Amino acid sequence: MVKDSDVQRQADGVILSVRNLSKSFGALRVVQDVSFELGKGEVLGVLGPNGAGKTSLFNLISGDIGFDTGSIVLDGTALDREPSYKRAMRGIGRTYQIPRPYAKMTTFENLLVASRFAAGRSEREAYQSCAALLEDCGLAGKANLPAGGLTLLDRKRLELARALAGEPKLLLLDEIAGGLTEAEAGQLVSLIGHVRDKGVTIIWIEHVLHALMAVAERLLVLSFGQKIVEGRPQEVMDDPQVRRIYMGIEA
Repeated sequence: MVKDSDVQRQADGVILSVRNLSKSFGALRVVQDVSFELGKGEVLGVLGPNGAGKTSLFNLISGDIGFDTGSIVLDGTALDREPSYKRAMRGIGRTYQIPRPYAKMTTFENLLVASRFAAGRSEREAYQSCAALLEDCGLAGKANLPAGGLTLLDRKRLELARALAGEPKLLLLDEIAGGLTEAEAGQLVSLIGHVRDKGVTIIWIEHVLHALMAVAERLLVLSFGQKIVEGRPQEVMDDPQVRRIYMGIEA
């Protein structure tokens, strides 16, 4: 049930309001009564050990799976039971832990699909915007290569570029720095910082802490599907419960 106060907060600059969100698979509760808000242009980092419910939370926001109870309001609109493709058209873009390009299509063609169907651009508009995205994401030289033959770093760049091709209001990044070398992760962090500077609102799940801390303005920590703590990055990392649950350090 969406409350009037949720819609009012949207008018005050809150782009996403998640209220009492829960999801179970049989007896397994993967997300338990999670609530948070996200301001326009803000970057929220999400931490937690494996199995904490982080990707499940993303799946609920993006519409890949349906929630049992709670509400999700995006920019003043309750998403209710809308499927993922409609949420993409409303402005939710996301990446996945394992990049999922159309392997036999070229890098450029991968972007065109997202731009035409998620952003609803005409063919001419899509060509122009996707050419600019290739430049921004460091993929201009790989435009005509099959996406399946790209390096891991370039597949990650393409995953991000495809999400951006849909012109998202809200960008969900799921462990996009995972598997990269420190130098490669640094390149990706610079790219994400560039996206943030353009005013895109971001929620970022990441185990590479130094990457996340370089961009996020606020952190939210999950454990067994429940929100443990939320706040400024250094305050969260200094929290005894977080140090015990996430880092294995006893207070």
